[in-house]
Amino acid sequence: MDIYKVNFENRFIVLSPEPDRLQKYGLFHKFNDTSELYKLISDFQEDKKISSINIYGPDIKHLWKIFRIYFNEVEAAGGLVRHTGGRYLFIEKKGKLDLPKGHVEPGEEADECALREVSEECGITGHFIIRPIAPTYHTYTWEKISYLKKTSWFLMGYDGNMIIEPQTDEGITNVEWLHPDEISRMKNDAWLSLMEVINSSVLKE
Repeated sequence: MDIYKVNFENRFIVLSPEPDRLQKYGLFHKFNDTSELYKLISDFQEDKKISSINIYGPDIKHLWKIFRIYFNEVEAAGGLVRHTGGRYLFIEKKGKLDLPKGHVEPGEEADECALREVSEECGITGHFIIRPIAPTYHTYTWEKISYLKKTSWFLMGYDGNMIIEPQTDEGITNVEWLHPDEISRMKNDAWLSLMEVINSSVLKE
């Protein structure tokens, strides 16, 4: 069953074909028409007291398409780097644990972007892609325009020196190589969307 989760900082909207009863939501809403949907998104952006919404409709592909039209879409890509010693590469940005990532440039493939961003933001070379990870979606507002960013993620391998050279001009204050046990203790210092990547690729292994 196709389900789409869109993060609004640490709140989220889930789109599904049927009501998602597997977790608690602040609000359930059946999709009826576009104008009603867009008002619901706008109200959710304004009202920070609502933690989550499940919007459902039988034609999930249509619902997802209409939902995305509300936003300006942007593409990004990033990497979760696993060292042969078992540690994973993380950055600290804006006081939050994060992964190296950035916008896909014109003519660039997502995997190329992910490899480039890891090099630029963390200072390592020689890393390689093992496999794709499920993408994440999150929204942000810039100059009163709402954006929907899709980030394509890739699990990467690396056997070189565990360099810690943050790209400070991008606001990165620290680079860390963390053991899985350390990662699980740092959930409160990470974005919700980041924990989805970690949970699917680190904590399950």
